[in-house]
Amino acid sequence: MLADTGYQGIQKIHANSTIPIKRKRNEVLTKEQKTFNHKLSSKRVVVENVIGFLKRFRIISDRYRNRRRRFGLRFNLIAGFHNYEI
Repeated sequence: MLADTGYQGIQKIHANSTIPIKRKRNEVLTKEQKTFNHKLSSKRVVVENVIGFLKRFRIISDRYRNRRRRFGLRFNLIAGFHNYEI
């Protein structure tokens, strides 16, 4: 699981998770740590772009007010739009 720094402590719950390395107070990150953070963020940007695409259709950004049984169908339809666009 790739997560950002907002999910601190997720490694206690999910052992196979990865979060960026945070800089400690009055210390500087090494080049290896910076490259690790850069590679992790470049992998996560793909997922963030998909979430942003779904939010443009307002299916996950607002309260879904239609029938619940059709939520999965509509969500898959919008995901299909995204996959077709790629």
